[in-house]
Amino acid sequence: MNRSNLLFKALADPSRRKLMDLLHDRDGQTLNELCEHLAMTRQSVTQHLQALESANLLAIRWQGREKLHFLNVVPLQEIYERWIRKFERPRLKALHKLKRRLEGEEP
Repeated sequence: MNRSNLLFKALADPSRRKLMDLLHDRDGQTLNELCEHLAMTRQSVTQHLQALESANLLAIRWQGREKLHFLNVVPLQEIYERWIRKFERPRLKALHKLKRRLEGEEP
C-alpha cells in the first residue's frame, strides 16, 4: 500500500484520530497513558498506534524501558499543501471580495 493510502486509512479511524488528539494535547505519552483515555484493550491501542506509525504520523523514542509516542505532523502538512490549500485560496478570495463589496469599498 502506498504512503498516501496508509495515511488516509490511518486518519479514517476515529480511535486513531482520538490518539492523535491526545498526543496533540500532550506529546510524548506512553502506551499506558494513552490507554487511560480509550475504552479498549492495550492490544487494540497498540494496533492503532502501529497503524499511525506505518503512516508516519508517529515518531517513537525510547526513554529507558518506556516507549514514548510523539505526533509527527509533517504528513498532515503535506495533505494540506496538496489537497486543501489549493481549494481554499479561491474561496478566501471570494470572501474578501464579498467583504469589500458589502463594506462599499468595491463597485
